[in-house]
Amino acid sequence: MTDTTTPAAGAASDPDQVRALRAHVDALFPALQTDLEALVRIPSVSAAAFDQAHVAASAEAVAALLRGVGLPDVHILRSARPDGAPGAPAVVARRPAPEGAPTVLLYAHHDVQPPGDAATWDTDPFEPVQVGERLFGRGAADDKAGVMAHVGALRALSALGGELAVGVTVFVEGEEESGSPSFHRFLTEHRDLLAADVIVVADSTNWKVGVPALTTSLRGLVDGVIEVEVLGHAVHSGMFGGPVLDANTLLARLVATLHDDAGEVAVAGLVVAPEPEVDYDEAAFRADASVLDGVALAGTGSIAGRLWTKPALSVIGIDATSVAHASNTIAPRAAAKLSLRIPPGQDPQAAEDALRAHLEAHAPFGARVTWRPGEQGKAFHAAEDSPAMRAARAAFAAAWGTDPVDIGVGGSIPFIADLLEQFPAAAILVTGVEDPDSRAHGANESVHLGELRKVVLAEALLLRQVAGLTGAPA
Repeated sequence: MTDTTTPAAGAASDPDQVRALRAHVDALFPALQTDLEALVRIPSVSAAAFDQAHVAASAEAVAALLRGVGLPDVHILRSARPDGAPGAPAVVARRPAPEGAPTVLLYAHHDVQPPGDAATWDTDPFEPVQVGERLFGRGAADDKAGVMAHVGALRALSALGGELAVGVTVFVEGEEESGSPSFHRFLTEHRDLLAADVIVVADSTNWKVGVPALTTSLRGLVDGVIEVEVLGHAVHSGMFGGPVLDANTLLARLVATLHDDAGEVAVAGLVVAPEPEVDYDEAAFRADASVLDGVALAGTGSIAGRLWTKPALSVIGIDATSVAHASNTIAPRAAAKLSLRIPPGQDPQAAEDALRAHLEAHAPFGARVTWRPGEQGKAFHAAEDSPAMRAARAAFAAAWGTDPVDIGVGGSIPFIADLLEQFPAAAILVTGVEDPDSRAHGANESVHLGELRKVVLAEALLLRQVAGLTGAPA
């Protein structure tokens, strides 16, 4: 890798090449959709409770697709997880760069979320169904469409003919939906295979149907379990109730201190990043999030800021006596799992320390409060005016016919921090196929096929554009 970052005239600025690539994408798209449907039929849920043979079958199917686009070096690889168990299979396919040319790493994942309650789906989660412009099925958007975006772009470029003057590595992970437990070790063990100048992470979303987006910021994550204890053992609520409050009540009182009356996170010492330049329409947000009529939105400032550049704190699980098993006893202990999303600029350990200090300082009635830390993930903020970012903007604008929007995402992709640790000089571009109606992780997940077609074209144009960059376009 060299340190020159001079962009040359790119494919995205050549109308004839844009038209030619668009024609190839249109011609190839029916086959691409068929291959996406075949991937969706594989129930590749990486959660431990599900049959991992399906994840292995999904990896084999992805490897076959990548061999079919002419990548000469295709591997299915695993690394160990922190507990020593083998990680899920990942696919790595490569075409080395010509001398002096940059290399692009194209990332996606082939594993999917559990389908959840089948009764909440309108169709079989693992039988793809097209309704209008949308293809429904688990993984149709997140992230098997991302896999097919990479495959489709390489197919279109191959159909265009000529040599692609850029190295390409496709890395399709198999356990992203389970927290990527072997990711760090995988990067370390296969660093030479994965080294790149530009990294395209196809696992995010667009602003809306018809308007593309580049994800320039992601919140990080801190989670853990808070336990409240008040008694050595359960006692009769009639004989002892009054002087002693149960652990469920005390846990509720403690959780209530985490937000102020406006719904802002009330933990001292957390970072707030600058407000975004674009906002999220309130009516659209309410519809996308299925907010019930009459429910007020929490927090202050813009909705985009509340989602992208401020901390957010949720109780995502509670251990307490269930209603069905309730008896007239005072509960001695109760626990809650907390999920804290942190904006760019916030150190995860400092955020966890602040959260722990708040919980311990607000222990109600002197109850014993114990914090058990869980995951940490760093936030991400991209350089917004790098040569690689300019190349991406040009490619997206040409594919959609409208300029892309810079967006943040309230969710986290912690493995991006691992990528930056291993490849600090690389430019990371976070793109995606989803839109606000995709319902990733939920019932009736879908991808908009017209948007997928544009994503394929944009990525093909981007690869052509990056080929015109010399060195490491960070």
